[in-house]
Amino acid sequence: MKKTLTRILVLSLFFGATWSAQAQEITVSAAASLTNAFTDIAKNFEKANPQHRVLLNFAGSGVLLQQIAKGAPVDIFASADSFTMNQASAKNLIVENSRFDFVANSLVVISAVNSPLKLTQLKDLTKKEVQRLALGNPDSVPVGRYSKTVLEQEKLWPELENKIIQTQNVRQSLDYVARGEVDAGFVYATDAALMADKVQVRFSVPTSEAILYPISLTQTGKANSAAQDFLIYLKSSDSMKVFKQYGFSAAN
Repeated sequence: MKKTLTRILVLSLFFGATWSAQAQEITVSAAASLTNAFTDIAKNFEKANPQHRVLLNFAGSGVLLQQIAKGAPVDIFASADSFTMNQASAKNLIVENSRFDFVANSLVVISAVNSPLKLTQLKDLTKKEVQRLALGNPDSVPVGRYSKTVLEQEKLWPELENKIIQTQNVRQSLDYVARGEVDAGFVYATDAALMADKVQVRFSVPTSEAILYPISLTQTGKANSAAQDFLIYLKSSDSMKVFKQYGFSAAN
């Protein structure tokens, strides 16, 4: 009896040690517009892999890049645009052969759901009734960069620049519009859908560059096998169902 109990104890300790050795944390820094989708996907991943824990950090893509460049212990970086990921690549912060585009989005102009403004095209934003316009900081927020590029192409930037209230990320723009603190704002279609009871999409904004989301292992995350597993999981049909639920489309 004692031998049996001893054997069980030894096996328990062995498997417990093996479990602990395999258990890993995965730190993911992702664009703010991915907040809801990544939160759900991380929970699903942890359910399928209970030995691992996913730590999520959301902010504007440019802010996340700065954090990684300053040594933040990040395993995976997901940006809302190729421009920011290209910067990460140029700084040798990512593992290039792990990079891929995983979802796509689109740009829209929104106003509060009860707004009396008539907005059907970009030119309408120059109306005197539109006094405050939320737009992500073009220097660090991809949605702001896309928006500014379109406005410059339409030669509307100089006329609208004084109306613009710069935000730290797309969710802040969404909140400003929902609370009526601005008259209109540029956000992604996926963000607008989250507050359909508080904001309305006035029109879609075509962009010359497709809005694609790239993701990659960082140099500090290349040795984390669990991080590699999480990247693979993002490509799964289960993950794509979550992305589509929140309005993202597959990256082509």
